[in-house]
Order: sequence, then C-alpha cells, then structure tokens
Amino acid sequence: MTKSQGTSPTTNTPVEPWNNPSTTPLIRFENVTKRFGTFAAISGLSLDIFEEEFFALLGPSGCGKTTLMRMLAGFETPTEGKIELAGHDITPVPPNKRAVNMMFQSYALFPHLSVYDNIAFGLKRQRMPKAELADRVAEMLKLTRLEKFARRKPDQISGGQRQRVALARSLAKAPKLLLLDEPMGALDKKLRQETQFELMDIQEKTGTTFVIVTHDQEEAMTVATRVAVMDEGRIIQVATPDVIYEAPNSRYVADFIGDVNLITGTAHPRNSGIDLHWGEGRPIFHCKTDLPFTDGQTCYLAVRPEKVTIHAREPESTNKVEGKILDIAYLGNISTYHVELSMGHILKAQTANNRRIARRSFTWEDPVWLSWTETAGVVLDR
Repeated sequence: MTKSQGTSPTTNTPVEPWNNPSTTPLIRFENVTKRFGTFAAISGLSLDIFEEEFFALLGPSGCGKTTLMRMLAGFETPTEGKIELAGHDITPVPPNKRAVNMMFQSYALFPHLSVYDNIAFGLKRQRMPKAELADRVAEMLKLTRLEKFARRKPDQISGGQRQRVALARSLAKAPKLLLLDEPMGALDKKLRQETQFELMDIQEKTGTTFVIVTHDQEEAMTVATRVAVMDEGRIIQVATPDVIYEAPNSRYVADFIGDVNLITGTAHPRNSGIDLHWGEGRPIFHCKTDLPFTDGQTCYLAVRPEKVTIHAREPESTNKVEGKILDIAYLGNISTYHVELSMGHILKAQTANNRRIARRSFTWEDPVWLSWTETAGVVLDR
C-alpha cells in the first residue's frame, strides 16, 4: 500500500473506492476520443478517478497522457465522448470556470513578484477579502514550508522551493482537482525523490484529488494510489502500483514498468498452471497461472530479475537454466547479472549488495545457473 492510499480509521484497511461499486467517481471519461486532423491522440477512452486519489497517467512520449490532462483542464475539447467532474459534464465548460487547477513543469512563476504575491495572485484575481486572503496565503506557506521565504523572489530560492511555490499557488484556490504536468522534471534525482514524498504529504493533508502526468515509472509508482499505463491513445492497464508491477496484464506493461525477463513459448495446460515449451532441446518451465490456455497456445513468461536466483552449481529447482555471465551492472545497493544461455538467450538476475565485500561472488565469463519458482513469473496471453 502506498502512503497516499490512506486507511479506514475504523478498520485500518486500505481505502479503495475503485473497488466499491456504490462509490461515485469524481472524474469520469466516457468513450472519449480526441483527433487532430486524421490522427487520433485518444481513442474511445473510458476511465474513472475517485475523490482524494493521487492518480498517475504514465506512458512514453506521444502516448496521449498530456492530451488527456489538457482535456481535463479545458485546453482541449474531446472530438467524441464526454468528461464529467463531480457528476457534471464539463466538456463545454471553459478552463477558467472549472474547479480545476494545473501546475506546469516550468512552474510559470512571476519573476517580479515575491513568493507571497505569487501564491496570492489567483486569490487577488478572485477579489478575495484582504484578511481572508492573508490567512489563506499563510496557510499555503505553512503547508509547503515556505514561511521564511515569503518575501523572496523566485530567482532567490532553489528549484525545489520554486516547485513548492507553484504547488502552493495551485492549491490556494482550493480546487476539487489539481493537475500536475511532469512537475518534478526540472529537479535533480535526489531532490526529485525528496519532493515526491512532500507531494504525497501535501495531497494527504489537503484531501485534494491529484492527477499527475509522468513518463518516470519510479515517480508514478512512488506517489500514486493508482497508475494508468498508456500507449497510443489507449489505457492498457489501470491498477495500484503493486499490481501493475507484480501482475501486469500484458507484455507491454511488464516491459514498460521496471526490468523484466520475457520468454516466448507455447502453453501446455496442467493442474493449476502450464508447462511452457520455448524451443527444442530447451528446458521446460513450469508456471502457476489462473489464465485459461489451450494446448499449444502462444504465451509469454515475465520474470523480474530480483526473483531470479544465481548459483555457482546446478540447483535443486523446478525451473533452471545454465549460462555464463556476459555483463554486470553494479548499482550500489544491487548488482544485475546479464547471463547468456547456451541457446543465445540473455536473462537477468539481481542480487542485493547487503555486505561490504572485497570481491563479487561471480564475475565476467563465470559459468552459472539461474533458477526461479513456479510462482515467480507471470504468464501472459498478449
């Protein structure tokens, strides 16, 4: 469970409104299509997003995620279908009349205004009474931990602080929905990781529904209650981060999220699973799966490298293959071994570097065995 999922105060169980048929979504896309000329950026898309979710739209450049966000904001109009916010069709509603705010990657702060005045800008445009405005800005400064920077200009604070100013300004008008377009793209990796948790805390404290657009898998998996993986204008899978990672519904999702070994073969059903044949003279893999397969049907086995064990000698295991180490990627906390099998296939195995040692257990060109359990991989039919 991600922190942003929250828990029920009475049962201490995760709050998952998407699993409750009686819960009405805050946002509903109904058969939405968006065309630019003959090009369909979004194709017949339907999606529900619930109140207080931190929802991530994840996918490569050109997959349609930004178009989807711009339609929510009102900057683009669907060619077909409708978009509802809190039960009302907002398709014809102009951007300035929607209970929606958007935070851009560039932050779009006014360089000549102080942090305080940047946050207050939208409230002044609304002609909010001075005392109420001062209280609201003070609340936003406290929420984003910017009190002592209130009189500074944007060029006098750090990139992470500018990001928090943009967030405070976006939340000041208490929108029902906040859209974040690659909000951490301009930050370095360490600051981005710190800021992700700050965003989660702020979203949790305000209860505002956040929808974030990102191509960063780690970012989406860290902050989101649910993730929608997109490709070519369609949603391939919507699920919680753990389900997206552990139970992808296709090769595309398995390959896009994290690192994975993909093996193509044919299925031969047996009790509670299949035997996967992937070439003459190659070992048969035994896999647990609930998916129904016909005998000889093409299937795909996805096994994450951290679920593959590397051995110096042949192990006692149902699924095992022999090879030699072709390459090693040392990433500090883990090492990834690229192992070339005798038939030319390359599989990856990861080990945790949990001790300070002078040398690795395995090195280049070492003969090794790889093994995994029957439940370690996911069998896919597409």
